[in-house]
Amino acid sequence: MSRLKPPLPYAEQVAIFSRLQAANPQPETELRYANPYQLVVAVALSAQATDLSVNRATEALFREVTTPAQMLALGEAGLTEHIKTIGLFRQKAKNVIRLSQILVDDYGGEVPDSRAALMSLPGVGRKTANVVLNCIFGHPAQAVDTHIFRVGNRTRIAPGRDVDEVERAIEDNIPARFQQHAHHWLILHGRYICLARRPRCGICLLADLCPYEEKTE
Repeated sequence: MSRLKPPLPYAEQVAIFSRLQAANPQPETELRYANPYQLVVAVALSAQATDLSVNRATEALFREVTTPAQMLALGEAGLTEHIKTIGLFRQKAKNVIRLSQILVDDYGGEVPDSRAALMSLPGVGRKTANVVLNCIFGHPAQAVDTHIFRVGNRTRIAPGRDVDEVERAIEDNIPARFQQHAHHWLILHGRYICLARRPRCGICLLADLCPYEEKTE
């Protein structure tokens, strides 16, 4: 197994995140939601699906459903009808109904602010839990997906062999002042600039700071 290259030095981390912050001071998730429960549902639905496809599916759903109790009243069949355009929709519908029941039974219908509690919900993994902790409760939690994994390794902002290593590298190496928004900046950079097959290096505001060798024009 090849050795990981070391993360960028502190001064370069500061320079990179200062630029990202200046360009987008308050980055947010692109999933649409009106309350913590809707965000849990949206992120659970987003596994192996794009945020755009989830937003399309939840637009009408979230006008009708704002609480776990309302989701249970809608039922699995009703939910399935709303989300049938999303991949793995049948299993996701089952998970959302089950997690809604748990929220009603064990948490008084409220979304818990503990990673362990969130990860105990069906269909909620560490990435989903970290999105909720970050966006709703203001924790500097890092939700590492394929975009962040790619950007973290290409730029050496946060190198790692898997998503857990990249998550730890973000926490260990990115200056604390940038931790709250770090995963938003990185995911948006990976989604729109540092693309998997052909990164858009020519318009990248980090190009002169990035050690990635296979730059494009």
